[in-house]
Amino acid sequence: MKKTKTASGVRLKLALGLLVALNWSCDSEKNEPSPVVPFGTSGVLVLNSGNFSDNNGTITYYPSTGSPFSYDFFNRVNQRSLTGSVQGYTESDGKGIILVDNTTGGQDKVEIVDANTFKSLATLKSPDIENPRSAVRVGANKVYVSCWDVSGDFSNGTFYKDPGYVAVVDLTTNKVTKKIPAVKGVETLLLVGTEVFAGSSGDATRLTVIDTATDQVKTGIEVGANPNPVAFDANGKLWVLSGHELVRINPQSKTVENRLTIGTDKSRSLSHFVLSADKQSIYFISSFYDAADNYREKGELHRFALTDTSIPATTPFISKLFSGLAVDPQSGILYGGFTPSYKQAGYVFRYQPNGTLIDSVKAEIAPTGFFFK
Repeated sequence: MKKTKTASGVRLKLALGLLVALNWSCDSEKNEPSPVVPFGTSGVLVLNSGNFSDNNGTITYYPSTGSPFSYDFFNRVNQRSLTGSVQGYTESDGKGIILVDNTTGGQDKVEIVDANTFKSLATLKSPDIENPRSAVRVGANKVYVSCWDVSGDFSNGTFYKDPGYVAVVDLTTNKVTKKIPAVKGVETLLLVGTEVFAGSSGDATRLTVIDTATDQVKTGIEVGANPNPVAFDANGKLWVLSGHELVRINPQSKTVENRLTIGTDKSRSLSHFVLSADKQSIYFISSFYDAADNYREKGELHRFALTDTSIPATTPFISKLFSGLAVDPQSGILYGGFTPSYKQAGYVFRYQPNGTLIDSVKAEIAPTGFFFK
């Protein structure tokens, strides 16, 4: 059992011209649940984490050809719910990998589906999968899934009871073939060449580097508290978040090249770092609790160019609190998930790369991630 942490968003190609045809409207009720629509080769999957204590995470499918939209898509195809919080999704070699976290110990899992139909093919359960956090394709029919392992009871003075691991999933057999030992709270995974850089939320200070050819830890890079990779840019540099710093790393030499402090208010929470379509800028969310407004949570979307020498984070790019963020790598359109509360449907807002609002659409509870097919 663990607390919900939004996932980072994954991204693949989506045709702008087709998607613009969607008549999205936040205040329109015509986008109600509909019969299962054919699962096409292009569209947007919205990962709704749900209210964690209710285990009601879902996936919404928006086909690029227009409505009808399909809510709780996994349930509609397979006649059963995911029964947990949706933590992430990726695809590899014709299969989709859904990370599901349940409040009950031993009930976490990875659902493997046909990426073309979304029909369930296999379910990986405990003890192979415990608290899945991030997934990345690392080779043909091979996926890494970071797992916190057993956690949540603070019996040893920390939330992370056991060291984490990275599960190696063989998609030819749909089985976990190995657990690569990792640090406590192993988190975001990012593939660069033949190496995976693994982050942590369990107070580690080193970024873990895994060789995907041998499925073994190669080395570590000393970065700072809770380092998590956020982007691999157009210049071949790796960007890592550590506290309130963005750290630029040379992935070949494994050396730190630069550190940029984000703003001056250390009480703010920083999340959802995503790369622009041209890989020259990074967007992120800065959130805080407003004491002057009954401690209501508020937030802003900020952007900085990779050539900037500082990140003051004083002027928002968009003044809105988002629970999820992604960029269409083809069009550069921004997708922001909005969660009014964890007991009602959320929304997805779309913006032009210059920050102009395009439209919005009703999603499900707590839209936190996106996958572009």
